[in-house]
Amino acid sequence: MIAYLEGGLLKKETDRVIVLAHQIGYEVLVPAFVMASLNAVSVGDTLSLYIYYHQTERQPKPVLIGFMQEVEREFFKLFISVEAIGPLKAVKALNCPVSDIAAAIESKNIAFLKQLNGIGERTAHKIVATLRGKTGKFALIRENTARAEKAVPDAAEDLAAQVVEVLTSQLGHKPAEAKVMVDAALLRNPSIGTPEELFEEVYRGEVINGG
Repeated sequence: MIAYLEGGLLKKETDRVIVLAHQIGYEVLVPAFVMASLNAVSVGDTLSLYIYYHQTERQPKPVLIGFMQEVEREFFKLFISVEAIGPLKAVKALNCPVSDIAAAIESKNIAFLKQLNGIGERTAHKIVATLRGKTGKFALIRENTARAEKAVPDAAEDLAAQVVEVLTSQLGHKPAEAKVMVDAALLRNPSIGTPEELFEEVYRGEVINGG
């Protein structure tokens, strides 16, 4: 099974790319939000993709679906756990950044979810019912990428601010409560380096404490 692919970009189409690795051309489907991030990548450039490998009895021909970040692939796996959303439907549906979709799920923004390709009212409600409370950390993906490029010196403070924002604005916690949760998580694990890791540590502590 292919989980990661790195090679030269041989061809770029509307919804897929062909990556040349070891004289083999791999056709990889990519969601629209991934394709948008490939605008600066030209034919011949090196391209690295995290791969979701799809093959079933109904779909005997292997399908490779590519993502720029491993956390995007993680969100994709969660997204296709919703009833009636398979991998191929999900590829077409994800026409917005993962962070925006995750925020819409946590805030129960049905109108936004209906803007995804092929997602109607009923499916949008299913997405919220299945995933709300599980996608908060994915709302941090874009912010984490931007901050990594800036190399902000006060990293811990920056991480804390991002996660407090998600806990209060999207998950309904009071600001003081959110700050206590985040501070406790940082005390338990000072080596945390990303908002996603901090978010997971916050809720790991809540589970341990019976919250």
